[in-house]
Amino acid sequence: MTVDLLLGLQWGDEGKGKIVDVLTSKYDIIARFQGGPNAGHTLEFDGIKHVLRTIPSGIFHKNSINIIGNGVVIDPVVFQKEIEGLEKFNMDIKSKLLISRKAHLILPTHRLLDAASETAKGKAKIGSTLKGIGPTYMDKTGRNGLRVGDIELADFEEKYRSLANKHEEMIKFYDVSIQYNLPEMEKEFFEAIEELKKLNFIDSEEYLAQAQKAGKSILCEGAQGSLLDVDFGTYPFVTSSNTTAAGACTGLGIAPNKIKEVYGIFKAYTTRVGSGPFPTEDFEDAGNTMARVGNEFGSVTGRQRRCGWLDLVALKYAIQINGVTQLMMMKGDVLSGFDTLKVCTAYNYKGETIKHLPFSIEEENVTPVYTEFKGWNADLTGMSSYDEFPTELKEYIAFIEKEVEVPITIVSVGPDRKQTIMK
Repeated sequence: MTVDLLLGLQWGDEGKGKIVDVLTSKYDIIARFQGGPNAGHTLEFDGIKHVLRTIPSGIFHKNSINIIGNGVVIDPVVFQKEIEGLEKFNMDIKSKLLISRKAHLILPTHRLLDAASETAKGKAKIGSTLKGIGPTYMDKTGRNGLRVGDIELADFEEKYRSLANKHEEMIKFYDVSIQYNLPEMEKEFFEAIEELKKLNFIDSEEYLAQAQKAGKSILCEGAQGSLLDVDFGTYPFVTSSNTTAAGACTGLGIAPNKIKEVYGIFKAYTTRVGSGPFPTEDFEDAGNTMARVGNEFGSVTGRQRRCGWLDLVALKYAIQINGVTQLMMMKGDVLSGFDTLKVCTAYNYKGETIKHLPFSIEEENVTPVYTEFKGWNADLTGMSSYDEFPTELKEYIAFIEKEVEVPITIVSVGPDRKQTIMK
């Protein structure tokens, strides 16, 4: 029996989906523990690109069971479309996908609340994806939410109506103009609920406890990234759930002492979507090149990502709070062609040089301190072993390992499943 954990160490979009897909053959169960349909995982193999929003990334492997845990929030409409998109691959979704009864539901009015709240903020908006995720988690912590298990109860529609009516009053409070047709949205919602009922609901914490007793291997899959954690991220420009290792315990009901390996995923550079501080963001040619070569656009939202150099201060922070045991570096191929590479190794924080993440990393408080490296021109995308890597890339990897004191065991050199180098 083993329970391992895989999560992102930056502001999301690190490439977690690909690595889960690569590792899945080693595990009996893949379990998603937090987040909602704003977190798209992109997988690419056999010449086909797949984007998953809620379903765990192990769904394409024949022998794995995939669980959507209690910490996830589910939009039935988005979820139905995701299921429909997988039907053409002739997978037995019903037997491979299990859903926690304790997972919360995103209602149409949650999305409207999200839009109204963000509009009301004006220039102070936090960059919400407007998927209704924040308001859903607010209802969860406010003890008002509806859960998957409520669908099985006779008074579900009554509960829905009561909460939706409350939301409509809240929307009026924001006093902003947003256009919507709620009856049409609700029609689509309840049709999706009927489709959701066809899947298997479980008491996931009990299922996973029995799986551990039976010696099953489990991989816990996170969404977003550690720097978006509601407690430890760059608040308030964060998501509404715990994206760190602790979130796997609360989002699945797995005890902390059961977790063995913690795989941390990071890019060879840094990206961020939406608003919020980003000390190493590059506004010149380097950042634009990273975005272009790395195809840095959100897999769900389509938004262009902000790009910049690798921030080791932030990376060490994420490694520390997650207890990372192995690192996996993504998109090493994107940095090919740069004459000089930069890595942030410290911050100048209010006139003092520090190597930890302070309370505020807004640009008026923080200036990155860089170490420069000679770049490489080799095309990495066709390489199949670590030995083929140029010396400059090996030196880049060795420097990171020395600074963060955790080994890099995988280097990704392209989007395809096969472009994954074991070190």
